[in-house]
Amino acid sequence: MAEETGAKAEEKQPSAQFQLADDEPKPRKQATWLATFADLVTLLMCFFVLLFAMSTTQQETYKELVKSLRSALGAQTVPEAGTREGLTMHAVPSEEPSESQQIDELGGMIEKEMDEIVSEVRELVLFNKLGGEVSVVKTESGVVITMSDLLLFSEGGTRLSDKGLDILRKVASVLSKLAYQVQIKGHTDSSPISSALYPSNWELSAARAAMVVRLLVANGVPPQYVSAEGYAHYHPVATNDTPRGRALNRRVEIVYERNSIARQFAGMKRQ
Repeated sequence: MAEETGAKAEEKQPSAQFQLADDEPKPRKQATWLATFADLVTLLMCFFVLLFAMSTTQQETYKELVKSLRSALGAQTVPEAGTREGLTMHAVPSEEPSESQQIDELGGMIEKEMDEIVSEVRELVLFNKLGGEVSVVKTESGVVITMSDLLLFSEGGTRLSDKGLDILRKVASVLSKLAYQVQIKGHTDSSPISSALYPSNWELSAARAAMVVRLLVANGVPPQYVSAEGYAHYHPVATNDTPRGRALNRRVEIVYERNSIARQFAGMKRQ
């Protein structure tokens, strides 16, 4: 019986030893994420080193860059390299309009003013049904308002007709708004004239122009802007071989020259 008890005791001893082994603390697992983190940090360091290397500007390259910027932007000074200011692009101050830009702007203003003159006179012509007797055109030299002498004068004379007086007063209401030099040009046909008052077509054409000037000035057109000129029959617009052609040549032209409008606008811009 004692032997059985001893045997049982011996059988229980290994079990006790095994139990003790289970109670011992188990070893911790290694942190494998540290390797990944170390790789990431290394890559970030390499990335920033590359950025630093790329941001380093060589002296010759910088000089070429400065020269290019001065040429493109018109800047006289460019910040030196190696400073914080050198990394900032400053706004280039606005320059005065170039001469070509000023000329284009002035030309646009002149064209607009000429178009307005033409528009107002055409409205006057349409309203008074004067399509065959009064015309207005814009040319390269300016605005030309043409009035037939059949509307204004009797044949060979300088006395204004009632209808001519009425139309000229209405034309004056438009022209009185304009502060530009205006030329009144008298023209005749080639038929010779000889009288005590008008020895030739020169005197007749000049007298007709002067008559129109006086009426325009009397109706509000500033006299300092008006001049009268006689051209006789030396600037025809049609043939003098037919009655219709001669009628077209007998005319009075009211001319606003482009150059006079340009001078007026240029003076306004200087002020």
